[in-house]
Amino acid sequence: MNAPVNPAAPGGRPVIVVVGDAEQALQRLVDWAPIQARADVALHHQPLSGEALVEALKDADAVVLVRDRTPFGAELLARLPRLRYLVFTGTRNTTLDLAALAARQIPVSHTEWGPSKDSTCEMTWALILAATRQLEAQTALLRQGQWRPDTALPLAGVLHGQTLGLIGLGEIGGRVARVGQALGMQVIAWSPRMTPERAAAHGALAVTLEELLTTSKVVSLHLVPTPATHHLLDARHLALMRPDSLLVNTSRSALIATGALVSALEQGRPGFAALDVFDVEPLPQDSLLRQLPNVLLTPHLGFVAEPVFARFASGVSECLTAWLTGQPLVRVLA
Repeated sequence: MNAPVNPAAPGGRPVIVVVGDAEQALQRLVDWAPIQARADVALHHQPLSGEALVEALKDADAVVLVRDRTPFGAELLARLPRLRYLVFTGTRNTTLDLAALAARQIPVSHTEWGPSKDSTCEMTWALILAATRQLEAQTALLRQGQWRPDTALPLAGVLHGQTLGLIGLGEIGGRVARVGQALGMQVIAWSPRMTPERAAAHGALAVTLEELLTTSKVVSLHLVPTPATHHLLDARHLALMRPDSLLVNTSRSALIATGALVSALEQGRPGFAALDVFDVEPLPQDSLLRQLPNVLLTPHLGFVAEPVFARFASGVSECLTAWLTGQPLVRVLA
């Protein structure tokens, strides 16, 4: 699949369609003029699904996906007879049906990541600190013209001396661990393949999942979702958490059973949740999560940072330019 591909469309100029660029960053961060000189380009910023997605893609010779915001399965592919090349940003996309793409002999390229792991680590700590220091509630108070609440309420907490429980201790989890240690927190960790030696290499202590949930003040998720970790935190596990604990998820929503989480938050175990990822994105207006007082919600901002998208944009341009000019394709999935 690394051989040059002739992009000439049967009807003339090739058509390139970009979907999922909610930030409108790819268009801003790279000069599209050389690409537009050779192809017709359509960029879609609003989320698309169903027939609207098919309509947007049906004439595409090449498709660019921003991360895994747009599920791309065999059923959708079957309705795109012209498609001959696909590019996605980042290095992993869990929504692609790679077997169906390979059966159609459609090459798939990807961009580089940029500092997305650093960005996600920083986002994790932004959520932890904002939740612990009650920043959302305190800012709302000031906007309402008040300085302190009218009634006596629990005050903000302090993380120093508390336990940070990390579910997953990979590249992002390891970064999160180092920050926790710098703040004076004890770090414990669990994952399906955690060993005492691996945890110790990050200055953490390997424990069981049950021990992590029952003892941690802050629990933060950093696992890649798999069938084995789907809804890892269910009603039984959530009930183990401390009533004063904080649950943070900047990884994938599939790791937590959302319905069980809503019920658990209503019952006060955990006491608070800070979430950056959701089962359906954008988060529906009628989501019960929006109605809970003990949650902090952000619109999937973990990897959304200027240097990350700058790398995405340059990578997309590199991939499309190679395809349009008949050069060997870059970063093609095997």
